[in-house]
Amino acid sequence: MKNKLISTQQAIAHFHDGMTIMVGGFMGVGTPPHLITTLLSSGVKNLTLIVNDTGRIDTGIGPLVVNNRVKKVITSHIGTNPETGRKMLAGEIEVELVPLGTLIERIRCGGAGLGGFLTPTGVGTVVEEGKQKITVNGTDYLLELPLRADLALIQAHLADSHGNLTYQLSARNFNPVIALAADITIAEPDRLVEVGEITPDCVITPGALIDYIVYPRGNS
Repeated sequence: MKNKLISTQQAIAHFHDGMTIMVGGFMGVGTPPHLITTLLSSGVKNLTLIVNDTGRIDTGIGPLVVNNRVKKVITSHIGTNPETGRKMLAGEIEVELVPLGTLIERIRCGGAGLGGFLTPTGVGTVVEEGKQKITVNGTDYLLELPLRADLALIQAHLADSHGNLTYQLSARNFNPVIALAADITIAEPDRLVEVGEITPDCVITPGALIDYIVYPRGNS
């Protein structure tokens, strides 16, 4: 396997206006801070973000929202970032709210190459508007379609230069799933270790799924 380490400047080459990006994290925990700062400083705009939440004003993906880089966000909640709500009400950003379990399953389907899945969640509510309803054995389900992205940005705990990753505690959250559901996946680890230091049984995301590693402490 090849060495997947790239510099910050090389990472910027993969950012462009109007792209769809999945970002790991739960209120900023598990969101790659250096990659978000790099994305912000690159100047790209009109982004569609697929995320668990929009963080806070100054954490997670919050700075991207505050600095008007986001056109649309597909997320499970926005309550921790009042700026997202303000922009939504002002018509400055489009927000698609998706129940958390439905959101992660749509992403998983996108990564697995599935055409979607059936769920009773949202039946009889505003969630079902515009969606196909299917009845199976007398129970109504909504057909939820898969989600994919141009780019996934994930935070890992350990990485080697081949892209094998581990995660730390709850920072794992969406990261392993979104690694499967994007055309290009870039990971930012807390620590970079030698190939072989992560034993096979401890690898959570294998290097085959990772396109690039940005390790800002030693490779800027």
